[in-house]
Amino acid sequence: MKKILVLGASSSKNSVNKMLATYAGQQCESFEKVILDLNDFEMPIYSIDREEGNDLPELAIQFVQTIESVDGVIVSLAEHNGSYTAAFKNILDWASRHKKKLWSEKKMLLLSTSPGPRGAATVMETAKLSFPHLGADIVASYSLPSCFDNFSVDDGIKNESIEHDFNDALNTFITSLS
Repeated sequence: MKKILVLGASSSKNSVNKMLATYAGQQCESFEKVILDLNDFEMPIYSIDREEGNDLPELAIQFVQTIESVDGVIVSLAEHNGSYTAAFKNILDWASRHKKKLWSEKKMLLLSTSPGPRGAATVMETAKLSFPHLGADIVASYSLPSCFDNFSVDDGIKNESIEHDFNDALNTFITSLS
């Protein structure tokens, strides 16, 4: 059975991106899921001085090893001031010191959402440009706008046209893993 990694790129306990990533993972019924919580990978803030003065945090190595152990990755990006959350960026910084192509050329479904009508589109565009340099094979992406209006844990995606676009991206990802 193929295995996928499911990751909401936020450390918030009530992250809508964790909920969206988990929802997407649940739709991949024929896959084994590995669900990561960023809070399990809390490390010192990355700096070159820390890198040169200490060994690489074991959690950065574990993060990369988890990616290496799966066939595909679903990431849903939260947006803080137009960019990655500090927690997620810190993990990327440390993990890329262990392995530059930390995404290990895995097929990726890249998602994002936010309360606003752009659905965290700014951070999505940043990731589309930078993740391939870190070894991601982004096969599909989708930004869910106005998450509180269009999504709930109980009902999933509540708008038919939005659900159709989401399903197109999800099916592209699933097909890429076949």
